[in-house]
Amino acid sequence: MSIHSPHVAAEDRYDSMTYRRCGRSGIHLPGVSLGLWQNFGDATPLERQRDIILAAFDMGITHYDLANNYGPPPGAAERNFGAIFARDLGPYRDEILISSKAGYGMWPGPYGDFGSRKYLVSSIDQSLQRMGLEYVDIFYHHRPDPETPLEETMGALDHIVRSGKALYAGVSNYDAANTEEAIRILQGLGTPMLIHQPRYSMFDRRPEEALFDVIGEAGVGSIVFSPLAQGLLTNRYLKGIPAGSRITHSQFLNEGQAQNTVYLERASALNDIAAKRGQSLAQMAIQWVLRDDRVTSALVGASSVEQLRDNVAALSFDPLTGDEIAAIEPYAVHGTEWL
Repeated sequence: MSIHSPHVAAEDRYDSMTYRRCGRSGIHLPGVSLGLWQNFGDATPLERQRDIILAAFDMGITHYDLANNYGPPPGAAERNFGAIFARDLGPYRDEILISSKAGYGMWPGPYGDFGSRKYLVSSIDQSLQRMGLEYVDIFYHHRPDPETPLEETMGALDHIVRSGKALYAGVSNYDAANTEEAIRILQGLGTPMLIHQPRYSMFDRRPEEALFDVIGEAGVGSIVFSPLAQGLLTNRYLKGIPAGSRITHSQFLNEGQAQNTVYLERASALNDIAAKRGQSLAQMAIQWVLRDDRVTSALVGASSVEQLRDNVAALSFDPLTGDEIAAIEPYAVHGTEWL
């Protein structure tokens, strides 16, 4: 990276991005946020990561989403992001929202996983060190801990915010009941929950059962991950599996899922609806999750600048009409991803 001069951000970076208020907070998030889950570990050249991250900022994407275990290996995404941030984005820190999480296994022994105060406070310190930051904007508990009392976990988030290591608190992967209780506890502590990060797409509709009602009533925002169902809601697999495709070496998908007849029928029908709108299936899938105003932002990954631009372009299309949403419904079937 030494061959590059520090990045000078595009002057028009805020002209075309859509921003949505996060619940009843003062925070607005871009309609599309950049997730550094799978493509920002040590297996991806740092120059490619830099190109994507800086292109995102120039497109008005102000929110970068990380976690302590993102890589591979765990910790690599934060370390790589920190290097790019120090080189190019430091002068723009006050324009940028950086989030991180902890809740999955990070180090050996009884204190390196789940939701204890010990683990969460240690995790935020490690994340800040890897990224070279004084604070993150949002710190999430990444998944529920069935054994640690919720009061302890939420108390740790409250402590982290009060210590200045994070500005806001959130949770991810919590069901409706645990979310409701977490909201109540944090409210009582004086650190309201800003945001929930659930998995949501046309093929995973669990948040519709009760979660969106809970956060909507409480004024909590949401940022949904895997809106493209790990690539199944794109046209990538409609005519076979391309050589070298991520699905051939992914721990989250397998080739059988993309070759399932029911999946192919549903995805092809959705692709046809998108084509009638003059857009890609991925673009329509992003618009579909954003049709509900309780969804603040769609979190997307990207393996190239071109892929990211295509996803962001979803925001430039007219919103889905009632008739289009009705036409989508027979094919937006929960569970299709796991057939």
